[in-house]
Amino acid sequence: MADEVSRAQSAQPGGDTIFGKIIRKEIPANIIYEDDQCIAFHDVAPQAPTHFLVVPKKPISQISEAEDDDKELLGHLMIVAKKCAEEVGLPRGYRLVLNEGPDGGQTVYHVHIHVLGGRQLGWPPG
Repeated sequence: MADEVSRAQSAQPGGDTIFGKIIRKEIPANIIYEDDQCIAFHDVAPQAPTHFLVVPKKPISQISEAEDDDKELLGHLMIVAKKCAEEVGLPRGYRLVLNEGPDGGQTVYHVHIHVLGGRQLGWPPG
C-alpha cells in the first residue's frame, strides 16, 4: 500500500490523487467529518499538533481552475473547516491554508484546505 500512496501523492494536475482514493475509501483515513460535498480527515504528516484537511468530493485540481459555479462548494469547505476546528478542540484559533500551484507549495492536485492549530503559528509562513 505504501507504493500506492507514494504514486498518488506524486500525481500531476489532471491525474488521480490520494484524495480521490480516500474519498472512494480505497485508502483509509482518520475521518473527522463527511457529507455529500466534502470529507475532512487528519493529515498523515501533521505540521502542527492538530492538522487536518477539508477536501471537496468534486475533483477541482487547483483553486485557479475553480468555476463561478463552485462558490457555494468552496464556501461550504470553509464552514466545515470551522465546525471541525471546534469539534477537535481549537478554541484559541487555527490557520486555514490553501496552496496553489508549484510556487504555492501545492503537492496534491485536488483542492484542499489545511487546518492547522494547537500551538502558536509563526508569520510569515514558509
